[in-house]
Amino acid sequence: MRLAETVTFGGGGLERAAELRGDQAALTAALDSGDPVVLPIWRGKPLMAGDALQFVAGDHAILADAPPGRLFLGRDGDRLRFAADVSAWEPEAVDKAALDSFADDSRQTHPALPEASFRELRLAMVALSAREAEIAATAKAMLGWHRSHRFCAKCGAESRFDLAGWHRRCPSCNALHFPRTDPVVIMLITHGNDLLIGRSPGWPQGMYSLLAGFVEPGETLEAAVRREVAEETAIRVGRVNYLSSQPWPYPSSLMFGCIGEALSREITLDPVELEDAFWISREDLVAALAGHHPTLLPARPGAIARFLMENWLADRLD
Repeated sequence: MRLAETVTFGGGGLERAAELRGDQAALTAALDSGDPVVLPIWRGKPLMAGDALQFVAGDHAILADAPPGRLFLGRDGDRLRFAADVSAWEPEAVDKAALDSFADDSRQTHPALPEASFRELRLAMVALSAREAEIAATAKAMLGWHRSHRFCAKCGAESRFDLAGWHRRCPSCNALHFPRTDPVVIMLITHGNDLLIGRSPGWPQGMYSLLAGFVEPGETLEAAVRREVAEETAIRVGRVNYLSSQPWPYPSSLMFGCIGEALSREITLDPVELEDAFWISREDLVAALAGHHPTLLPARPGAIARFLMENWLADRLD
């Protein structure tokens, strides 16, 4: 496995077992086995006990609030894995401000399983094994897609969960709808010894990361890198190379990590996209990643931005 594949949410080795998605007998047998094979997800937050995912049996009481149908995730060793959306459950007390924050550290405990709690994946991702991180990211992205794509884009009728959750079928016009993944470029833009970083409005105070943006229709990754950097900072970029990718379930992106060589240094901000941007030296970035910078907070561990920064400093991008 290349170093590039060890990014969080990647390289977990989950066997997707697509051939079983239409095998209802095999899926039903796994769900009826009594083994803990279903991962409950509440408003995008996986159920965890300690620093591990908490799976439950197919008939567990915590799944009472889940709609019919279990999303089949794949084969994990000798077990099939599933996910269920229990977002209809209403906790007695919810900190709505925390739920809507950039980094939600609140936890919700269901009365049917008090030893576990629902946790924000962005904060828990580095505690999970590579396999569990892949499972959680897949479950979060797929269940989010089902919530946001309930209606047929062709005729407007409400579509139905089908093929173990891997497409939706319209009962009115029989159209099939498949999960979407949005391509996003995130880029190490360098100029000599310096790296371009920026921050978006609403981020935690002092937090900076790499620039990023969605790839537009008809655009290559290289063109998207040059366009996004020019739009946000007016910096011109020459050579661009692909480095690594990361599934990012916020809500359903695939991040393409790239490196680009800047042809200019002067920054002119797009205030809608960026609150600030500047060039940081390797030495200052080392201090920031070590927690010794007086004002700068770098991208959090687990994010591809942090992965790219660390490996740029170590000169081991492959």
